[in-house]
Amino acid sequence: MKFKNIAVYQIVILVLLGLLTTPVFSQKKSAKPNILFIAIDDLKPILGCYGNKMIKTPNIDRLAAMGTVFMQNYCQQAVCGPTRASIMTGLRPDNTGIWDLKTRMRDVNPDILSLPQYLISQGYSTQGIGKIYDSRCVDKQMDAPSWSVPYYNYFKTEAKYYSQETGFPSLGQYQSPETKELVEKYTKEAKDKGITKGEIDAYVSKLVKPSVECANVADNAYNDGANVLRAKEILGKLKTEGKPFFFAVGFSKPHLPFVAPKKYWDMYNRDEMPVAEFQEKSKNGPDLAYHNAGELRAYSDIPALLEFTDQMDYGLTLPLDKQKELIHGYYAAVSYTDAQVGVLLNTLDSLELTENTIIVLWGDHGWHLGDHNLWCKHTNFEQATHAPLIISSPGIKPSVSSSPSEFVDVFPTLCDLAGVPVPTQLDGKSQVPVMKQPNKKVKEFSVSQYPRSGSSGETERLGYAVGKCMGYSIRTDRYRYTIWMKDNFRSSQAFDQKLIVGAELYDYQKDPNETVNVADDPHYSVPVADMNEKMLNFLATQVKRK
Repeated sequence: MKFKNIAVYQIVILVLLGLLTTPVFSQKKSAKPNILFIAIDDLKPILGCYGNKMIKTPNIDRLAAMGTVFMQNYCQQAVCGPTRASIMTGLRPDNTGIWDLKTRMRDVNPDILSLPQYLISQGYSTQGIGKIYDSRCVDKQMDAPSWSVPYYNYFKTEAKYYSQETGFPSLGQYQSPETKELVEKYTKEAKDKGITKGEIDAYVSKLVKPSVECANVADNAYNDGANVLRAKEILGKLKTEGKPFFFAVGFSKPHLPFVAPKKYWDMYNRDEMPVAEFQEKSKNGPDLAYHNAGELRAYSDIPALLEFTDQMDYGLTLPLDKQKELIHGYYAAVSYTDAQVGVLLNTLDSLELTENTIIVLWGDHGWHLGDHNLWCKHTNFEQATHAPLIISSPGIKPSVSSSPSEFVDVFPTLCDLAGVPVPTQLDGKSQVPVMKQPNKKVKEFSVSQYPRSGSSGETERLGYAVGKCMGYSIRTDRYRYTIWMKDNFRSSQAFDQKLIVGAELYDYQKDPNETVNVADDPHYSVPVADMNEKMLNFLATQVKRK
């Protein structure tokens, strides 16, 4: 090849160099995105981005302004272990085999595939810290197949990440000097009684386990604040490794006890706390839709209050001042967690990772704050099943979606966003079409479920011989329809009408507080028939997939 002058030669060389280097730059551009996967325990959608004007959640709202807010998102089962197993595997509880807090996922389903496990096969580094799975439902390595490196920790991390003024929290939760003193006292008492090391905490917790704590301490006096400092370091390491990463960070608040540094309590006026409007059982509602708030009753400051309050035969009736204290504590704990989310977002920005990182934030289920006289979760009602989900992805404009979504959709959605094939066995559907076109829908309804035990007392109260019921609940834009099935029914079985022992229909357009069950109201015969058909069709698809 001949060139007339050196200038032309130089231009040709530059062009050729450009052609040679283009694939390198292109590869960087098309490299798989990172995924930051943020789990928040017991976080219901009382967030600024979900329309709550009292809560202070500037960091989660900042994430919402970057991504898609799924306004009508629902969990698979309103308790930690099952719903977390579902989001991590893309399978419903009847397919994971997890309906409680004691069954280990791979014991009953050894070939199950988790999201991070699958991403390893697609070239990802997968790492985790804090509460992602429920520890009781996986192995001691927090599901070893899910992680490229050993899991960092579940709750308590290394001492250097905690405030040097306070050290580790007592019983993994408390920093109040008064509580710490009592814990020390009862720990000594337990040892003097010869109680074994593994049972000392249980002994102490029965005597001192307050449901709230407001202490003037630093954020990293508690586990979440310490964990997020370590998470910052891990993100820095992940950047240097040069592989796309899936990094799961789990926060334990606002789960009980409602503990948070005083500055977050000071954000709110207790007198203004929004006590639930409707604190009764729904008219015509079946008994087995309710529980007695056993989780909250286990806290040491609760039993004494019950002597001064007329207790209903369901739920937990608390004095007004205690209701406000608990709600205040919940709000404070949410704002505390929001601040930790802010640390993660700021770290991504400072590491220049934000532009190539998918960020997912979810709360594993809702939480009753006194509605229906209920506290905690453990139901198929709206306040327990409605759960926040926010997904921010590079190249997709921010939006708000009212399309039905559920946690089984997260696995296929992340695969779709990351540009990897979607496994065929998943129960969910990718919500990417909704993220790109907010008015679009990929499904008609979401499905939740909740089991009720077959204890002799409950069986006698409900009036039939066999307990062990499962309630299946379908939520559309307007209605929730629930059927309760006895004899340990699961959706893998053929449907049998004779097994139904209760049904519920709530009209959220006319009755947002679920005050009246209209399943037997003749005025609702058409929607009941429609919702029942949807339920039967759903159950039929579950049998077929077996």
